Amino acid sequence: ISMARILIVDDSPSQLVSMKRIVEKLGHEAITAEDGASGVETAKAQRPDLILMDVVMPNLNGFQATRAISKDPDTGHI
Repeated sequence: ISMARILIVDDSPSQLVSMKRIVEKLGHEAITAEDGASGVETAKAQRPDLILMDVVMPNLNGFQATRAISKDPDTGHI
């Protein structure tokens, strides 16, 4: 199994830490973002293999961020 780069987007610091631990324990690289807007920017910059996105976040929620990522030609494949 090859290592995947996984972006975790959540506004809860404790959730980010928990999810990061799980992902790394499974042998994958974890990168994080604290809200939807930074999640979109991180997806563009880091090109992860998978994104784990919280839904309820201030400003740009998970649905809006996912829509922005999927509509962008550079990140739509994620």
